[in-house]
Amino acid sequence: METTKSLKEEITQNCLNFTLTSWSKQKGLKPLVIDKAEGVYIYDISGKKIIDFSSQLIAVNIGHGHPKVAEAVAKQMSEVSYVQPGMMTEVRAEVGKKLAEISPGTLNRTFFTLGGAEAVENAIKLARIYTGRHKIVTLYQSYHGATYASATAGGDPRKFAIDSQQSPNFVHVENPYFYRCPWNSKTPEECSENAAAALERTVLYEGPNSIAAIMLEGESGSSGCIKFPPGYWKKVKAIADKYGILTIADEVMSGFGRTGKWFGVNNHEIEPDIMCMAKGITSAYVPLGGIIVKEEIAKTFDDRPMMLGLTYSAHPVSLAAANAVIDIYKDENLIENAAAMGKYVNEKMCDMMGKHPSIGDFRNTGLLGCMELVKNRKTKEPMARWNAPPDEMGTMNKVMAKISELGMFTLGRWNLIFVAPPLCVTKEQIDEGMEIISEALKIADQETN
Repeated sequence: METTKSLKEEITQNCLNFTLTSWSKQKGLKPLVIDKAEGVYIYDISGKKIIDFSSQLIAVNIGHGHPKVAEAVAKQMSEVSYVQPGMMTEVRAEVGKKLAEISPGTLNRTFFTLGGAEAVENAIKLARIYTGRHKIVTLYQSYHGATYASATAGGDPRKFAIDSQQSPNFVHVENPYFYRCPWNSKTPEECSENAAAALERTVLYEGPNSIAAIMLEGESGSSGCIKFPPGYWKKVKAIADKYGILTIADEVMSGFGRTGKWFGVNNHEIEPDIMCMAKGITSAYVPLGGIIVKEEIAKTFDDRPMMLGLTYSAHPVSLAAANAVIDIYKDENLIENAAAMGKYVNEKMCDMMGKHPSIGDFRNTGLLGCMELVKNRKTKEPMARWNAPPDEMGTMNKVMAKISELGMFTLGRWNLIFVAPPLCVTKEQIDEGMEIISEALKIADQETN
């Protein structure tokens, strides 16, 4: 036991002394030290079992430690570990074909990147090159990555630190956020109409001929799982088509079964012109991303160079992982399980909302969901407002600390607690996770009025 404790301290100190941690003050961190992960559980170095209720960063879709991925990666490493992107490999052909088969409509040509932000960056570049236009329209409450262009494209307040140097020609519009509707809509359908009308007004103000693309997440993720109301995506597509504007679906978080379908846009029965992918494409086991485009877009580069390029594009080892992971989704019926377990989560949440007055709203599609905590259900006063400073996070910090103490890892932001376990989750594991959250919510309930 003493040896384990000192090893934990050594690892922690070396990480803090010699590495930097994302989105955090570097002093005072008390990170988990993980040395094993399997299924929906991770284990710290002392052996504590922790249920992973947000698939880490809503990415480990097939669950942790699947042996078939490790085998595929090891086999590829023993054959071809790397060739430059102008060379072809068997695994590149296989993954490209599989992606074309599962993607909506006529999306069938993939350019591979090493992650989601790179996918978004290259989708933006391609839209601008293809259309000859320069502006990109996105939603305020959205997240598209942390590189300069992808951060500017999103509305996440983490970009404020670099806001003075943001990329030009991005335009934001209000979300169709029915729970807190900017237009005070009485129904989700009315919110959909109002949001689409506001979007079209913005397009006209900005000049349709200057707009290359409208980019939305397939389904909203880390900004709060703000469900698109009925018909919204279709209305966006209709507006884009009306003015010759491309649509980009950012499926980095909502893709690969997360919403109970292969991609979030499948829930809305639309076909975007460009789709961004990452995270679930390899279940985050190794880095990989990509953009898949319609044939008509790809064809324009038959006789002119496509000016996109990355050293690690179509990396064979990453593609080997993707090849195995796509088969696992199919062979183990994980997408069907995500849909079924999503319905079960909704049932459990109905019960929890009856017990906990601090839950103002719960939004979920498949296994992409979050609860929004409030001080008063009638006024909808948030337990912590959007981008709340540290001195307003007291209650939420206590809730999240309790969740951790009880043996769970899940994402929490402001007044949001995410429910997005791996797609292999069972009813029993959902019960286990919901019991932990329910216990922690007793702290928030004390702050309601």
